[in-house]
Parts: sequence; structure tokens; C-alpha cells
Amino acid sequence: MADYHRGVIDLHTHSTFSDGSETPATLARMAKEVGLAAIALTDHDTTASHDDMQAACDAEGIELIPGTEISLVDHEFPRVDRDGKTTGRGVHVLAYFLPLDPNSPMQQVLTRLRADRRTRNQALVTMLRDLGFERLTFSVVEGLARSADSIGRPHFAEAMFSLHPEIVGERTPESWSNVFVEWLGSGGKAYLPKTELTLEEVVAAAAGSGTVFSMAHPLLNYLGDYTADRIEREMPAIIRSLKDRGFTGIEAYYGGTSKPIRDLMVKLTRDAGMIPTGGSDFHGTFKKDVALGRGHSGDLAVPDHVLNELRDASARSVG
Repeated sequence: MADYHRGVIDLHTHSTFSDGSETPATLARMAKEVGLAAIALTDHDTTASHDDMQAACDAEGIELIPGTEISLVDHEFPRVDRDGKTTGRGVHVLAYFLPLDPNSPMQQVLTRLRADRRTRNQALVTMLRDLGFERLTFSVVEGLARSADSIGRPHFAEAMFSLHPEIVGERTPESWSNVFVEWLGSGGKAYLPKTELTLEEVVAAAAGSGTVFSMAHPLLNYLGDYTADRIEREMPAIIRSLKDRGFTGIEAYYGGTSKPIRDLMVKLTRDAGMIPTGGSDFHGTFKKDVALGRGHSGDLAVPDHVLNELRDASARSVG
């Protein structure tokens, strides 16, 4: 095994295999330049990028952690929609050290999620056209992505700005963010749930495989708007519930939050006996204000001992 240097890590990144702008080769080169000791490429619902990323990381002397980000439903903490109806909460989950064998139960889960994504994307095109984006077609959106399987919300946003600036305005950092709030996000006019697959189903599918789960950007998933007081009141119960349902980690070192909030989330995660994972949530030019390894505020520093803890947890879960 290569002798990887110690330092900071980034366990939440995306490439052109999902909704990131950079290829695995470019991502690995950037990771080397910013001094990362290890990286997880967590493309949505796929590990198809793993072989390319492994070769690139080997060339740069960086450790690669097999990973993916998946969209699931949590019925324990439901969401109230615009009409007052209670529905399962859509959440993003990070899976590490998952098997790459296409016949494994976890890979079958990813196959189902990609099928769900294709169905949703077709429906989203129809919904947006009905809402006035008449020039937007599936072929246009697909042309902005690597493949139909890699289409994500940033590709829809690109098409909306390109084809209908009269609706969304000229693209600026502010208008780009607003597209996700007003149109494509969980409270937006064109939001469609990604799947009905639950946390419990996926944890069960991963049993004995060495896969470990961490809840991605938990404050975005569960609180939306938050203060430190609200985090201290509400997050401990959520964290305990996730632990009881088979989660190993919480993404406490999240690149989109400030250092005081990260410190608080690390404390709450440790208090629950879980591992505080972390990453920048890097998407390249699709999130221009998020730097690889450094996050939104530029001071993210996920310690590499977190990876050692995850590796130990993975080894314990094999059986």
C-alpha cells in the first residue's frame, strides 16, 4: 500500500460522473495541489467514476475512499409540504467503503436509484415546460451532462439560464442560488422527490458489506434555517435516531457551514458516540464559492483521524 502523507482530507466531492464540473483526473490533481492526504469521490447514485479516480489518485499519491452520495427518504422526521401535507423527508446520505461488485446488494440499490433518477428527470422536464420553460427539453439537459445517468439539478439550472433568462434572469452567483431556492430545491415550484427508498432499506442492504453511512449536510436535510440554539435543541434527537438506525457518522465538518457551527456539530456527534465526518461538497464551477478541501468559508480542515475511525468501523461491520 502506498505511504500516503498525513494531513487534511475531503470526504464529499463530485465529478463529471454526476453533477460536478471536473473530471476525476482534474479532481485528483487539484487534491494534490491543495495538500489533501485522502479524498472520497461521492458522485450521486454511482461508483462508475471509481476506476478513473483510482488511477488518477494513484498517480498523485493520494488515498481514494470508495464512496457515493444517495438520496433517500426518512419517515421518522417527516416534512410538511406547501399544502400542509406530511411527507417523508428527502435526505442525502454518504456511503463509504461500499462494495464495487455490480452484483452486490449495495450496487443493486444504486442501480434502482439511477432508474428513479431517470424517471424523475423526465418528469422534471415536463413540469418545467408546463411552468413556462418551453424551450427546455431532455436532450438539451442531457447534452450538458456526461450521460443521462449523470444529469443533476445543476444541469437543469444551466439549461434554465441558457434558454430562459427572461424567467430566471442573467446568471450571477445570487441568481444561480435563487434557482435552487425558487425552482429546484425541496421547497421550490418544480421540486420532485427523488426516490421512495428509505434509510432503513439501504442500511439493511449494506449489512455485512463493510459499508458505513454518514448523514450528509444534516442541517440542510433536517433544519433548513437554523441558529446555534435550534441546533442544540433539535439535532441531538435526530443524531441519536440515525445512530439507532445503523448510521456510523454525521457530516459535522461540512464545507457549507461556519467554524463555530462545525465545532458545535462535532461536539453533538461525539456526544452521541458517532464519527464526525466531513467534506467540502465540491462541485467545481457549479458551486464557484466552494473550494476543494476548504469549503465555503475557506477554513474547513477535516482531520485525517476521522478516516482512520471510519476505516475501523468498516472493518468491524464486515461479516
